[in-house]
Amino acid sequence: MTSFLISGGKTLEGQLVVQGSKNAALPVIAAAVLHQGVTVIRGCPDILDVRYMLEILRSIGCQISWQEDRLQIDAARIEMENLSRECVGKMRSSILFLGALLGRCRHVVLDYPGGCTIGARPVDIHLDALKQMGVHIQEYDGAIHCKTDGLKGARIFLPYPSVGATENLMMAAVMADGITWIHNAAREPEVRDLAGFLEAMGVTVYGAGTEKIGILGKMPLRDARYRVMPDRIVAGTYLLAAAGAGGEIELMDEAVQDIGCLLHICEAMGCEVRRTAKGIYLKSCRRLLSVEDIHTRPFPGFPTDMQSQMMAVLSTARGESRIYEHIFENRFRTADELKKMGADIKIKNNSAVITGVSGLRGCQVSAWDLRGGAALVIAGLMAEGDTIVENSIFVERGYQDICKDLIQLGARIEISGK
Repeated sequence: MTSFLISGGKTLEGQLVVQGSKNAALPVIAAAVLHQGVTVIRGCPDILDVRYMLEILRSIGCQISWQEDRLQIDAARIEMENLSRECVGKMRSSILFLGALLGRCRHVVLDYPGGCTIGARPVDIHLDALKQMGVHIQEYDGAIHCKTDGLKGARIFLPYPSVGATENLMMAAVMADGITWIHNAAREPEVRDLAGFLEAMGVTVYGAGTEKIGILGKMPLRDARYRVMPDRIVAGTYLLAAAGAGGEIELMDEAVQDIGCLLHICEAMGCEVRRTAKGIYLKSCRRLLSVEDIHTRPFPGFPTDMQSQMMAVLSTARGESRIYEHIFENRFRTADELKKMGADIKIKNNSAVITGVSGLRGCQVSAWDLRGGAALVIAGLMAEGDTIVENSIFVERGYQDICKDLIQLGARIEISGK
């Protein structure tokens, strides 16, 4: 079992280039199976979730080559439609293979996906929408059995702007007869990025980044080369690390274009924030100010993937802050670990009331999910003394090398147990 050893009390300073986006890379990797040819992806982060996705591709016969920044997927031959049960059970993003493999093979059996325990992510919204495209679905023996005689374009109204469901439908629509319209579609930047990749393959996409997305099916596909967008959640994590631990950093990336909501909150906490020619600059203040109300919402609202990190930073802000979680009901689990470090956090239903304390103290804590683990790393940087974050493997699911990045900014952090 790996863990992080963090010595607190060091401010962060310097410049950093942000890694490629986890949440953009995963659907692009899944979409590569739509084409009986070669896809080259650049900027793909070397993280556990990506490696799990590639193992799934290998299990169905794809040829994978990954050298430095160049990931090549040859999906010319797919030998089976039953995905690796072991890899599917490790990550919830494996649900993204439903749309792509139904389009390519017309039949797929998928075990219920695994992943972080941050709350329910019901697959019903995916399945109900796919049924409207002509998919027959049965659920038994712990798996989802899907088949179709041919996907048909449809006009689909999502009850909630689910990112995963929007992406699944976009991929299925590529191989459907006619045009598919997705209403109440997710507007997240990662959805836009998937649309960009589909267009690189030759697909006609309408309205990417809006609430209504159209996909014209049965277009001739071609080999594609594509660079995934920078990771806006990683960018936000490092900005909050600097805000909480103190110091000034510059992120040299366009990922900051998609975190405007977070930047406004950082300014409200007293940080100096400004856009530069290369990206974004943040300078912390002597003691952060509390923020009265933060609500997690779909994009362009405050991202649920930044909620845990924000809670850690607000734990030492002057005054009382409130965070309302509207996406995942179990995402306050990290509060119990922060309380071990001296934080004053009260959870009631979907809200957290955070009363700022004068400082955190280092101790041994455990990560229970990806973003919660990142929050504990931030808390360790802010704390007096040493902090051990156990189960750091959760953090490695989404951050290519968080230790290396933070050390580059002046942090004192080590990995043990590898």
